[in-house]
Amino acid sequence: MVQIKWTRQSIKDLSDIFEYISIDSKKYAKRQIVRIKVRTQILKTNPKAGKIVSELPQSDFRELIEGNYRIIYKILNDTRVDILTVHHSARDLSRRKI
Repeated sequence: MVQIKWTRQSIKDLSDIFEYISIDSKKYAKRQIVRIKVRTQILKTNPKAGKIVSELPQSDFRELIEGNYRIIYKILNDTRVDILTVHHSARDLSRRKI
């Protein structure tokens, strides 16, 4: 089974997402964070489940989609995956430092 590690950036992204959505509804903000976290659980048994991120040069960067969010991760080895960032799909990924 693969270990999933959330980087500092990805944890900050989740916090920012929660804060933004909670302006209107804490209930829906919490639901969105839970959906994002649950979506990543597939990586424990299938780390290559996500598609390759076309904007990034290396094929070990992949992404899962959950609603409007791109969960970008890197496969480090057979036992570890790092969640690098959770990025809103309406924003330009090329302006993001990954």
